[in-house]
Amino acid sequence: MADITQYPFFHHLRADTTAYVQHLHNGRVKHAGPGLAFWFRPRTAALAEIPLDDRDQALLFHARTADFQDVTVQMTVTYRVTEPAVAATRIDFGIAPETGQWNANPLDTLGGLLTELAQQPALEQLAGMDMADALARGIGPVRDRVAAALADDVRLAERGLAVTDVRVVAIRTDPELERALQTDTRERVQQEADRATFERRALAVESERAIAENELKNQIELARREEDLVTQRGQNERRRATEKAAADRITTEATAQQRRLLADATADTTRLVGQAEADAEAAKLAAYRELEQATLLGLALKELAGNLPNIGNLTVTPDLLTPVLTRFANPDPAPVAEEDT
Repeated sequence: MADITQYPFFHHLRADTTAYVQHLHNGRVKHAGPGLAFWFRPRTAALAEIPLDDRDQALLFHARTADFQDVTVQMTVTYRVTEPAVAATRIDFGIAPETGQWNANPLDTLGGLLTELAQQPALEQLAGMDMADALARGIGPVRDRVAAALADDVRLAERGLAVTDVRVVAIRTDPELERALQTDTRERVQQEADRATFERRALAVESERAIAENELKNQIELARREEDLVTQRGQNERRRATEKAAADRITTEATAQQRRLLADATADTTRLVGQAEADAEAAKLAAYRELEQATLLGLALKELAGNLPNIGNLTVTPDLLTPVLTRFANPDPAPVAEEDT
């Protein structure tokens, strides 16, 4: 909006750089251009301000598809004034000399014009499409159709306007009908999700089965190795027992052989000693056989005396010595005694 400063007989106007200002005096153009600043007399001046910046016009309208379904189209059209001098002659952009406010609503007029011009090609495009196709892929075709129609529209060119951009925000239908159309997609997505879940579960089951089989194989291998270990330990124990028995047998046989040899040696020694003693006794007896009886008796007494315990006192009476002395004095009767015997 232009900034107007009031003075007693003259007013001063200062416009923005994005606003085109036109000053007419008596039907003649006194000032025209963007971003102007000038003095004017309010009672004789005719002022107009045309915006030069891009403006967005939001559109919301209903359309009917080829299968007689109602859809709602939400669209935005961006436009700007390319020939402000022409636009000032076709649309009322006049402003009050005292306040700088527009006398009418030129932007609403432009918005209504753009809405009418954009709706027609959009309606024609949607009328040739099914609702499902319009909802799924209708945004691009509608946008292209509207943009092409507005670019070639003569009425916009006659008013010094140009459309710079067309954006179709959404094409929607009744929420219940839209949910019904989404059911097939939802079911398909759910089926894909279920299939992925089943495949994942099947893969998990297969993995568990492989793990279980691997564990079973490991257990079987461990059992087999344990069996081999038990068998080997049994063989080792049997071999150890056999070797120990053989060693004990050898030890026993060696001990028996040693004892047998020792017994034989002892027996031989005893036999030799007995033989020697027997020979000695025989020799002794042979020697005694040749001795006289008195001598034998003396030896016997000597032997007896050597084997008797110690005698402190010995009393010899005549009765004891008489037979002995008689025998020493008369040794011959001995043979007579043998004959009597």
